[in-house]
Order: sequence, then structure tokens, then C-alpha cells
Amino acid sequence: MIEEERTKAATIFDVARLAGVSHQTVSRVLNDLPNVRPATRERVERAIKQLRYIPSPAARALVTRRSRTIGLITTGAPDHGPTMTALYFNEAARDERYAVIMASLLQSDPAALRQAAEVLVRQNVEAIVLITSNRSTLGVLQGMELGVPFLAVVSQGSQLHRVHLDQYQGARRAVRHLIELGHREIRHIAGPVDSMDALERIRGWRDALGENGLVAHEPIIGDWTAASGYTGGQRLLAEGPFTAAFCGNDQMALGLIHALTEAHLTVPDQVSVVGFDDIPEAAHFSPPLTTMHQDFAQLGRDAMEVMLAVLSDEQAPNPLLRVPQLVVRASTAPPPRP
Repeated sequence: MIEEERTKAATIFDVARLAGVSHQTVSRVLNDLPNVRPATRERVERAIKQLRYIPSPAARALVTRRSRTIGLITTGAPDHGPTMTALYFNEAARDERYAVIMASLLQSDPAALRQAAEVLVRQNVEAIVLITSNRSTLGVLQGMELGVPFLAVVSQGSQLHRVHLDQYQGARRAVRHLIELGHREIRHIAGPVDSMDALERIRGWRDALGENGLVAHEPIIGDWTAASGYTGGQRLLAEGPFTAAFCGNDQMALGLIHALTEAHLTVPDQVSVVGFDDIPEAAHFSPPLTTMHQDFAQLGRDAMEVMLAVLSDEQAPNPLLRVPQLVVRASTAPPPRP
């Protein structure tokens, strides 16, 4: 039964990965075109047989598709990180003389996602790029046989082309900063449970605490908004004393600072706060926010670099895994003396 399910899900990209070639090479073999070495053709045919792959008409026609157009799908609210990544991906595409057709979805509805992908394919895009933090969104598109290369800008996932920033190591660095200042009670306000970025940051926070023999209380779950940081801060204050908090993004850190100020606690004299993303406004919070800077511009360029390699029938590069950088401002300090 497991073998049957795996076979049914096989796509041209599964065949390409198994054979160690590009999807274009697989398409050349399917179309019995020249310029494929006999040894390569044999590997592809063996992979097709092993996976029991049945090519779709789109897969057979894939090799001839050259529109110099790429489809870009983004999901969720227009938050700083995804918006900047998409912007710089567009810039990198223009530099390479590619056009980008965008589909922006507020909700990650499976039917709407499938429709968006199908519309892009019908517009003869050479590839589709997905920018999302939502795990179920990624699953929907991974499960489709798009007939074109697919790249995801996501922090989790295997068996796909992807680029990402190291959310796990970024979170560990944020928490280590607080530990080095002397904090021992470090709480966390996290992003949504279906967010891959949020899960990686939770994992980094927990591991940093565990490596130093500190207790990781259950994180407070927010939704990336300042309002959820504010209500999360109220919950933290009700649960017991703490001297520092690591927030899953800068907006929730802003809400937390509001809740602390309302409770007559000063930042950082009584509670230190660290955010994540380094949005432009972070330097102008009161106090200016210590946070983890993410290079979204480079992330967008990395996505285009990998996609160009895939479209050029080359081995896709493994971009340098970039770790967010700590930016120390006035919202963190040693804990108050007993």
C-alpha cells in the first residue's frame, strides 16, 4: 500500500531527483529528443520504471516551454519579511530579463492555491516560486504535478528546491544574548503553530535554554500582530515572574512592550525584550528594539539564483545558509539585582 501511494504521487521532479538529472533532461527522454547521453538516458528510464511514473502532457511538453516568465505565489498578510523577499525576487528576475506574474493570497485555502497555480501554468510560466511560512500551503503545491519547476522559500521541507534563512540558529543567537546578559527566566511569545518559521524559532529557543540548564516554559502563541504580543504579554505577567522575553517577530515585541509598560514595568531595567526580523521601525520603538536582522533582499536574490540554475538545466546550487544577525539596541540589559 505504501509503495502504491508513493507511485501515484510520483512527478517528473521525483524522477529527476532519483536519476540525478534536471527535469528538462527527463522531459527530453520522455520526448525521445537527441542530446541526451546514453548513460543518462538509461538512468532516467530506470527511475521512470522504478517509480512507475506516467507522464502528463504538460510534462512531455515541458522542455519546449520558454516564455521568460516566472510565477510567484505569496500567502498570508503582507508582512515585512515575505513582502521584501518578493520585492527583491522581482528585482533579481528583472535583472535577468524575466517577467514575474504574481498571485497573492490572503488565506491559504487549498482550492484557491490550486487555482492560482493552474492559472499561472496556463499563462506559460517557466517555473513557480512559493513564498510562505505555512506548512499546509507548501503541502498543497508539493502535491500537485505542476509540469514546471517548483521552488519554495520556506524554512522546512525536503525533496524540493528551496532557499531559506536559518530561523533555528537565529533564535538560538537571540536567546544566547539574553543568557550572556545573566537572564535565567526567559519566556517566548511565538508565531502561529502552522508557521514553519515559528516552529524553527521555538526549537531554537528551547535548545538554547536546554543547553544552559534553563527551563523552557510553554510558549505563548501569537499571530505575528502587535495585538497578539500585547495579549501574550498580559498572559506572561499573569503566569509569574520573568526577566526577559524573546518574541517571534518585532510586531509582537512591540505589543509586549506595551503590556509591560501598562503594568508599570520598565524595559530593559526590569524586563529585557528581543524581537526578530529587524523591521525598519524597530530602531524607533521605545526603547529601540534589540532584534535579529534578516537579509530578505539576499533571500530574494538567492531564490532567483537557484531558479535560474534549474531552468538552465544545471545542478541547482546550495545557497549559503544565512543566519540572522543580532542587532543590539536599548531593549536588553542585565536582569535587575535581587
